[in-house]
Amino acid sequence: RPAYAYLQPAIGITLFWGMLTAVAACITGYLLSGSGDYDEQLVGRHQWFGITVAATAAIYYGCYRFNLIRKYTWALPLVLILLVSITGHLGGTLTHGSDYLSGSFTNIGVGDAPLPERPVPDVQEAVAYTDLVQPLLQRKCYSCHGPNKQKGKLRMDQVALLMKGGKDGVVLQPGNAEKSELMQRLLLDKADEKHMPPKEKPQLTEKELALLHWWIASGASFDKKTKELTQPEKIKPMLLSLQNAVTEKKLPADLPTANVEKADANAIKKLADRGVVLVPVAVNSNYLAGSFVSFSEATDADVRLLLPVKKQLVWLRLGDTRISDSALTVIAQCSNLTRLELTNTRVTDKGLAQLAGLQQLQSLNVVGTQVSSAGLLALKNIASLRSVYFYRSAVTAADWPLLKKAFPATTLDSGGYRVPLFETDTMLVKPPKREQ
Repeated sequence: RPAYAYLQPAIGITLFWGMLTAVAACITGYLLSGSGDYDEQLVGRHQWFGITVAATAAIYYGCYRFNLIRKYTWALPLVLILLVSITGHLGGTLTHGSDYLSGSFTNIGVGDAPLPERPVPDVQEAVAYTDLVQPLLQRKCYSCHGPNKQKGKLRMDQVALLMKGGKDGVVLQPGNAEKSELMQRLLLDKADEKHMPPKEKPQLTEKELALLHWWIASGASFDKKTKELTQPEKIKPMLLSLQNAVTEKKLPADLPTANVEKADANAIKKLADRGVVLVPVAVNSNYLAGSFVSFSEATDADVRLLLPVKKQLVWLRLGDTRISDSALTVIAQCSNLTRLELTNTRVTDKGLAQLAGLQQLQSLNVVGTQVSSAGLLALKNIASLRSVYFYRSAVTAADWPLLKKAFPATTLDSGGYRVPLFETDTMLVKPPKREQ
């Protein structure tokens, strides 16, 4: 296009150096393939595609330089882009594993992407190699010593090849972990060029090193169960931790354990339109956290919009709104509520008494309200209540003994803390002395 005519001189320079570097890449790739560290079939495909890239680049440069093709000048760059993409993909497969593109997203495969630990319901009944050791080798070793790449001619994904060792000999001496080349390489300083894995790769943790050392020292069996192997006292806690390593992610302690159906989408939309934020409290949970923080003008009528989601609502922030005791009539119907914030609202003891039926409530905040000890005492039968915050409320210092007795397992927070000032907290800054 005429608007980009000033870039024309750059095309010839780019094609020339692209051609030369493609040829150079073919040469260096051919020299590297002779190391024998890579899968021959995959190397062969990568090599011929690389040569094709270099040849196409040379043809493309020649056609451009001598103006040989005018009508179909768009075809060669498309072909070249396709060839470079295929060749680059094969090269990535050689160096990083067959799933180097998807591994980072799915966390599975034999590349550098971390693999989730396999669940071990009973570590003593598990096959030590298959269930404990092999997943570790898969996460940390197969990218360099697997089916696509075998540095030092060592392949570790098959038992026979692992025991055979590499170009420097065997790497495992069953029963003698200290003399096994595998353990020696793992324990070298990271700066040492012989250290495994390479310092830019994910390193083994202390627990993983201990597991591997124990397995080799106990005979490096590939078929025995854990209970059939010698277990020193120091290794038992580590094995037990593997049994508990993969557990279901627990929901926060202040969430109901029972499942609940998904909230009505239209009800959520109506609340959102009014400025009320409703979000799930946890991944794969239908329970919701509600906040009126961006809707300070909310009144008792607006709180009624929560009724369609009363089953799903577990956390609710109503601080700094215009609600009064009437709103608590609605809140009292949210039976799964565990956290409730009413700071700086117009609620009183009369309204608070309506919350006595919230037997799941664990945290209540009435800071800056007219709630007194009488209102709090109305909630003394809520066994789940763990924290009550009432700074700048109508609760007085004289009410403390009564509240402490009524809520023995609850943290009562009256705020207004004062930190004493120590002499060491003060720094005296003096002006610098002037030179005479």
